[in-house]
Amino acid sequence: MVMVKKKKKFPSRFPPFFFSANVMELPLGRSNAKTILLVTVALLLLTIVIPIYYPLLGYPVYLLKHYSTKSSSGSSSPPSSSLSAVHVQAPVSAPPPRKADEDDDDDEDGIKFCDLFSGEWVPNPKAPYYTNSTCSAIYERQDCMKHGRPDTGYMKWRWKPDGCDLPIFNPVQFLEIVRGKSMAFVGDSLSGNQIQSLICLISRVDYPISVPTPDENFKLWNCTYYNFTFALLWTPHLVKAIQADPNGPTGSGLFNLYLDEFDQRWTTHIQEFDYIVISAAHWFYRPSVFYENNQIIGCHYCLLNNVSDLTERYGYRKAIRTAFRAINECKNFKGVTFLRTISPPHFENGPWNQGGNCVRTKPFKRKETPALEEGHLEIYKIQLEEFRAATKEGKKKGKKFRLMDTMKAMLMRPDGHPSRYGHFAHENVTANDCLHWCVPGPIDAWNDFLLEMLKMEEVRSYAEKVFSSDNKM
Repeated sequence: MVMVKKKKKFPSRFPPFFFSANVMELPLGRSNAKTILLVTVALLLLTIVIPIYYPLLGYPVYLLKHYSTKSSSGSSSPPSSSLSAVHVQAPVSAPPPRKADEDDDDDEDGIKFCDLFSGEWVPNPKAPYYTNSTCSAIYERQDCMKHGRPDTGYMKWRWKPDGCDLPIFNPVQFLEIVRGKSMAFVGDSLSGNQIQSLICLISRVDYPISVPTPDENFKLWNCTYYNFTFALLWTPHLVKAIQADPNGPTGSGLFNLYLDEFDQRWTTHIQEFDYIVISAAHWFYRPSVFYENNQIIGCHYCLLNNVSDLTERYGYRKAIRTAFRAINECKNFKGVTFLRTISPPHFENGPWNQGGNCVRTKPFKRKETPALEEGHLEIYKIQLEEFRAATKEGKKKGKKFRLMDTMKAMLMRPDGHPSRYGHFAHENVTANDCLHWCVPGPIDAWNDFLLEMLKMEEVRSYAEKVFSSDNKM
């Protein structure tokens, strides 16, 4: 076993310690007395200060503990100074090896991480960690407490992966990792839903300040103490889109989608960010006309004469492929792209516009979770397929893609939507919201996932430095 240690660098905000003591001069000389003082200080740091301070930081960078090499038969070989594979052990429990058919690439470079996305919801009586009285960033339509939701149980669960533990979001840890960096959430209103949660979670440490922008589709915040900037880049179709009719065949609009053209409202900004969290799907269920090479090639439920209905799946595959192409072709983007998978709605007793609702008050258990509705399942499959293709292409150009596969976890949370508690009872709102998520609520887990994946990136970065240093020896 070869142990690789890296010098710990504490944040500049770490409080200094002052010592005032009369040191006895030993017979061996004053220099020895200074040595003893330094050793004493070091012991105090190791035994008192670090154990007190590190529970806050949660070891954000120094997770790379255990190294070994694997033989061709899969068994461990004796320790070696030349490391061909790295096994990363979670702080709480050792993670199992990833399966060969996993959709993300956490096995890249031989690093083994726990599978965060297979698991179950378990009670968490300590939640929530903020409320609408401590955070003003919650949108009206997702403020379930304000609008009189009588139960609170939907806030008191956390996601527990099968092979390890997923820590609750730690704002200090998160902000230390992203200090001096930037992050963009690219997509639709569910991206905004996640940002609400993130603002409320990190505001316990450094309240984000909204930064004015000339573009209403580009919202920006900054945490001044940590110099962390994050943005919402609104692009519900991911590609260039023009609303052709505000009503359309279903009353939800008709859109012209240029499936092979970048939406420059967001693609021209991505080089400014260190991280991108991209997610969009639900607007593709609205009627739309598909263009390629500036020619109509079909549509989804447009009801236009002589225009073939190619379904929303055709449009979505083309659009997300174009979005990934925009990232892979952006030479100045050197960051990490996270794809968050589709967030399933939970309408029961009818569709959204025909009285469908979501009135459950507990998560589904694993064995009772229903199958993903066929249309959403097809979108989910497309996401995985196009993600793999983009990852393969991106590796040739030094791009990094990661899969935040929240679908399975959120499929088990029919209790977490606003339903009729996204508005007051006297308001003239006829549709229940079983798509977005109450804040606080299950959506806070998205930021638990995000933080853990950022820690994984720190491990990868550190491993690369270790391998690079080892190869030079």
